Amino acid sequence: MALAAPPDLSNTRMPVQPLARTYVRGHFVEPHQHAWGQVLYAMSGVMWVQTPHEALVVPPQRAVWLPPGVAHGIRVVSDLEMRNIYVPPHTAATLEGTVQVLEVGRLLRELILNLVEQREQSDRPYYDALARLALLELGRARRTLIKVPMPGGSDRRLMNLCQAVMDSPSLDIAFEQHAEHVGASVRTLSRLFQAALGMGFAQWRRDVQLATAVAELIQGVPVSVIARSLGYTPSSFSDMFRRALGVAPSQYVAR
Repeated sequence: MALAAPPDLSNTRMPVQPLARTYVRGHFVEPHQHAWGQVLYAMSGVMWVQTPHEALVVPPQRAVWLPPGVAHGIRVVSDLEMRNIYVPPHTAATLEGTVQVLEVGRLLRELILNLVEQREQSDRPYYDALARLALLELGRARRTLIKVPMPGGSDRRLMNLCQAVMDSPSLDIAFEQHAEHVGASVRTLSRLFQAALGMGFAQWRRDVQLATAVAELIQGVPVSVIARSLGYTPSSFSDMFRRALGVAPSQYVAR
């Protein structure tokens, strides 16, 4: 894991503050928050970004916008090259006030990478121009809808189960096995799911599976491989995917 010096978030005169991070698979960044807004961009690799109320899978060429003050942790699914852009509070207030997953197009990608490369700001007018254009592109970027609700800190057993499913979302692991692993009865966990998330375990796990599948589809993993890893046959996986998202997996990628 390579770490660069953190940005100086006391210097609000800067239009943005960039940062490069490299993390290995399995690394977990403990929940924390910033007074600045933050863009987490997955140049390569996959991560789950967890906030108190939702989890977002971030595959390559996607980014998460976090408004100031939003607590978040990061679980690295595969070796990750991440590029961060911190946005000062007065500028972040002009952007969206909710967490968003963004599709990063070619122009926004190059702007983010150039801001990281120009971190020393030897040419301040050029750097400021890059930052202004990057902020405009952030506002124009397409939003994606794959989000998984999270129970917050309502019950540690429920949180442990959710983490276990996100790590291994296969149908081959039954609810009873998860319940035994976290030390709670099936009835107790079923009640906790409904109370905290307003849905049952099967529906919530399907949301995790869809988010996982979308991330893998974007990376070019074949549908048959994704289906088997999640405990489906290719045909039953495609049916589930189409019912949930309205298109077949191959059509989703093409779109």
